[in-house]
This record gives sequence, C-alpha cells and structure tokens, in this order.
Amino acid sequence: MDQDTNNRVYLTPEDFKVDEPVKWCAGCGSHAVLATVRNALPETGIKKENIVFVSGIGCSSRFPYYINTYGFHSLHGRAAPLAAGIKIANPDLDVWIVTGDGDSMAIGGNHFIHIIRRNINVNMLLFNNKIYGLTKGQYSPTTPKGSITKTSPEGTIENPFRPGELVMGSQGTFFARVVDTEPKMMKEVFIEAAKHIGTSVVEVLSNCVIFNNQVHSEITGKEVRDDHQIYLVHGQPMIFGKNRDKGLIMRNNHLYVVKIGENGITEKDILIHDAHDPRNSTHYNLVRMTLPHFPVAMGIIRSVRSTVYENMLYEQVKKARENTSVKNMDELLKSGNVFHINGTE
Repeated sequence: MDQDTNNRVYLTPEDFKVDEPVKWCAGCGSHAVLATVRNALPETGIKKENIVFVSGIGCSSRFPYYINTYGFHSLHGRAAPLAAGIKIANPDLDVWIVTGDGDSMAIGGNHFIHIIRRNINVNMLLFNNKIYGLTKGQYSPTTPKGSITKTSPEGTIENPFRPGELVMGSQGTFFARVVDTEPKMMKEVFIEAAKHIGTSVVEVLSNCVIFNNQVHSEITGKEVRDDHQIYLVHGQPMIFGKNRDKGLIMRNNHLYVVKIGENGITEKDILIHDAHDPRNSTHYNLVRMTLPHFPVAMGIIRSVRSTVYENMLYEQVKKARENTSVKNMDELLKSGNVFHINGTE
C-alpha cells in the first residue's frame, strides 16, 4: 500500500492477500475468482477498511477467510439479510456477498429475491458449479435436468433455476455472467458491479473439479468457446464466433442467430446491446439463451438505475424526525391514547 502527498491510498492485489493457506481443492474454479477479486478491488478506489465480505455456507462461502478485508461467515442461506443489515447500519461500507447455487437458491432463495427487489447497494458473487460441493455431490437447484448425482441416482427430474431469470423476475437492476476460466472478463465485470448503485448480481460459472468436473466445458473449451459464448458490451453489436461472423437479430419478439454475409445479413442488421434501458425485454431473452440453438450470454446483461433501499430509508427517517413532536422517550411514552390511573378502589 502506498500513500501520496494528497493522502490518497493506492492498493495492490498484495494488500488483499492473507497468510493462511487457501483450503479449496486444487483445480477448483474458486481460486481463479479469488485472484481476480484481489486484482479488481484496488481499481475500485475503496479503502480496504471499508470493504466487507459476507458469506453463507458452502465451498464458496469460505471466501472471507481468504481475503484481507473485514468478513462475516454467516449461516446457511443467510448471507443476504446479514449483508443487508450491515449496509443499512453503515451505508459507507462496500459490502460483497459470496454465495453458491445451493446456498443462495435453495435455503437462501427467499432472501435472494428480496434483497434484489429492495435494491440494497451490495454486490453478490454467485458461484454456480451446479452441484453441492461441500456436502459431497448432491444435486442443487441449478443442476441440469437428468443429471446423475449422489441424491439423484436415476437422474434429477427437477427443472433447474436460471439465476438470471430470478434476478429479472425480482426486478433486479444489475445482472452479469462470467466464467472462471476468463480472468480478464471477470475483472472487467467485477469492477463494473462494484460501481453499480444498487444490488449487483454476478453469476460466476465455476468448476467443481471433484463432484462436477468440466460441467461448463461445452462453453469454456478452447475449441468451442468462441462459438458457444457471446460477450456482451453495452453499445456494441451482438456479434460472436471464431471468425466474428455470427450475430443475434430480433424478429417478432424472438431472438435468432444469423450468419453475417448470408441471406443478405450485414453487420447493420445485428442487435446493439443496450444494458441500460429498464424497459428492454431483450435482457430476459438473453439470460435464457442456451446451447445448442444459442450461445450463452456473458458479460453485463442488465445494468439499470432505480431507487436504492437504504437511501430511501434514511430519507424517511430524516423526515419523520423533522415532522414529529415527540423529541424523547418520555414524550413518546406519554403520547397517543393513554389512561391515567389516579388511585385504586
């Protein structure tokens, strides 16, 4: 950490490292996410003592032990309400939630949707390896239908959640998706998530090397990633492919993949990504795209402005204090409808 004559503090990734060993399995995608968060935090301009990481239970939830900031390792599924309480009590803090697909979407599902709809100014990193890793390989709410796991030996028969759909349905203001094999992508998105005013949710497609190895290989493999991913940038055309010759168009409110140069299609026909328009129904279509008919949308899919819960709460409290005639506890106890007892019979 360096400090200049203007008392500005410049942090480096080394400032966020801890001396304790990181106890994730070798090959776990969480290592890459941790390294990228350490690289991204210095660029947010937030002082280390103003950063808090809150987690629930699961492999991802050991994150607060591995980063040199304040941290709170909470209960299963309860990271969101605790993070909300921290932010409301001290709005100056930069609060991050680290959770997994099981922690946030099963036991924590109720808290997940409500912190998003309230739009509390926190950042959520949702590690999605589509399995319960810490408890040894049971299927999770995002496990693909038909998967053979410890708790679905005949194949799971449940329809999986798509985290992005839940965020959109909860009136979320920021949703992005990244993969643990792309540190540049992760860093760019993490920094933008930190800048967002409101609840930011970043789904990190991460690999569980022990219980669900290569679960994302169909979009992360070197031979397929260019054709099976589309990295979205606000204001840029939705173009992808190894030769940058494929794109997305909209017809009759449906997305279609087209090839530039065929059937008269030119780059001018390709949709321009608008992440900032809250009325843009394309956001919902983008989070639903799956192989084999579509590439998987990566990057910042939605980033819109809305009211922020704690700002409005503090404004309400301020107005209530200004308008009340009650100035102390004694006046409060004697206000309203009260009975005066002058004696006993």
